Amino acid sequence: MVRYLALILLFALGLALPATAQSSEDESFTNELSYGVNFNSNGGLIGGVFARSVFFMNERMYQFGGLEIVEIKHPKENRLYSETGDQFIAGKQNYFFSVRPHYGREFVLFRKAPESGVQVNAIAAAGPSLGMLVPYYIQYNYGGPGGQDVRTEQYDPQRHRFLENILGNATVFQGLGETNVNIGAHIKGGLSFEYGRYRESIAGIEVGFLLEVFPKEMVIIPQASNEQLFTSVYLNLYYGRRK
Repeated sequence: MVRYLALILLFALGLALPATAQSSEDESFTNELSYGVNFNSNGGLIGGVFARSVFFMNERMYQFGGLEIVEIKHPKENRLYSETGDQFIAGKQNYFFSVRPHYGREFVLFRKAPESGVQVNAIAAAGPSLGMLVPYYIQYNYGGPGGQDVRTEQYDPQRHRFLENILGNATVFQGLGETNVNIGAHIKGGLSFEYGRYRESIAGIEVGFLLEVFPKEMVIIPQASNEQLFTSVYLNLYYGRRK
């Protein structure tokens, strides 16, 4: 994924450089609201979602507040199929979600022309992290092959020893009421490439690096090594409007 992010950066910078020779007219605004999807090296196909509100400070500087919600997966997650055809992740005990409110600044590196081009901003942000461990429930057949004693329980390596007895997993909503919340912190930095064609609308990508830490290990798979410090590269696709 790092290689793909590097290619995107080079491509976007190549588009941005010609725009600096165009008009430097300031596209002043008081507020910009954007939202989008997150892809990161610790997530699945789609890592999560986010929203951001940006406020104009001066021609070269903006400040913003945002909220990001992502799922963090264990690198050893292995999706299997039961005899019924349902899926489950072997050994998984908890889902791990991170809710990240943050405050940051954007510094304009290359300003786009009023109606075309690409604007490139450097971004830095930090804030608290709410690490949410949501119990991962499975359907386990205590009756064994040929028996029928199916119970929906949180995975426990001491009780659920036989993978062939796991019939599938329940939905994430099954364990929401038992969520264990852990308070941590995160910091991130990156580059934003804005492709909005008109002053009142924006679209673009943001790529960067994130560091996140919690006071204890976040146990996702109890029989594997679990971490309290997480690093990732990310890519955000966003759309929004300004006024």
